[in-house]
Amino acid sequence: MRHNRATLADVARRAGLSKTAASMVLNGREGTRLSAEAHQRVFAAAEELGYRPNVAARSLRTRKTATIAFVSDVVATTRFAGDLIRGALDAARERDHVLLIAETQGDAAFEQHAIDAMLDRQVDGVIYAAMATRRLTVPPALRTGPVVLLNATSSDGLPCVVPDNERAGRTAVAALLDRGHHDRIALIGRNRPKENDPEISLAAHARLRGIQDALAEAGTTLCREAFCHEWLPEHGFKAMRTILRRSARPTAVICMNDRLAFGVYQALAEAGLAVPDDVSVVSFDDDPIAAWLRPGLSTIGLPHVQMGRRAVELLLDGKATGPTTVPMTMRRRSSIGSPAA
Repeated sequence: MRHNRATLADVARRAGLSKTAASMVLNGREGTRLSAEAHQRVFAAAEELGYRPNVAARSLRTRKTATIAFVSDVVATTRFAGDLIRGALDAARERDHVLLIAETQGDAAFEQHAIDAMLDRQVDGVIYAAMATRRLTVPPALRTGPVVLLNATSSDGLPCVVPDNERAGRTAVAALLDRGHHDRIALIGRNRPKENDPEISLAAHARLRGIQDALAEAGTTLCREAFCHEWLPEHGFKAMRTILRRSARPTAVICMNDRLAFGVYQALAEAGLAVPDDVSVVSFDDDPIAAWLRPGLSTIGLPHVQMGRRAVELLLDGKATGPTTVPMTMRRRSSIGSPAA
């Protein structure tokens, strides 16, 4: 059974004011000469009557729906990248907006359907997101209205929010140099497809550039580089075992992500070596498991929450141009020590 819904006229009548005056109060419009007591009467009447504004009517009048589309590949169902959505949700709520989320699973046909459905609902703008930091081809339908890319860039210079992976590479090197590591630093996770194809990854090339530049400025280079087919624990394990078979064991290892570092920990333990007494380890991403390793893994975290927030802010402010980089923060735990004598 449907109940009669309180109208603006009902609120105005209860407050003893005109509809125009009540509307101005409820919509927070400046310029009313009503007393503070009159404002209180309007809000009290609205609460007592359970008044809810007619969003559809307001949208026709203001051409704003207070909704934002969030379209991604696999962000919503990926535990690791879900904080992108959390940050966007928080920022949208603070701006009195609602986030409409669609995940495409990489299906181009469904992506087009989802985008059409979002645009049909007259969203105020679109956040187009990726789970892995990479360059995207933006569907033509999104280029005609407000859009911000999240964790991604495009060749057409659309506004975007990405993590500062190059500075993160420098941070990893600085953490090791500060503890006295200089000539025997190894890198695990070189991967030419990731480094050379921005549509696969932007992070790999940026992290590598930051690492190499920081080492060059310190007057040193990597003592070992291990290539890995994927950035998974088993590949980190295999790469570390290969490095240990050679002479001149490194005093420190930089892993291109935490999952590689998980494998490195296992290979070192199998060889009877301790972190950080024998080999220090630092990596990137701050996977939740990193804090549970023993010793805890020092890693440079992806600022997903801050990135999601920033994307919403840029979209609603409407002044964004080009890329916005968000700093990555070092999570200092116990995996970095001074080199063994």
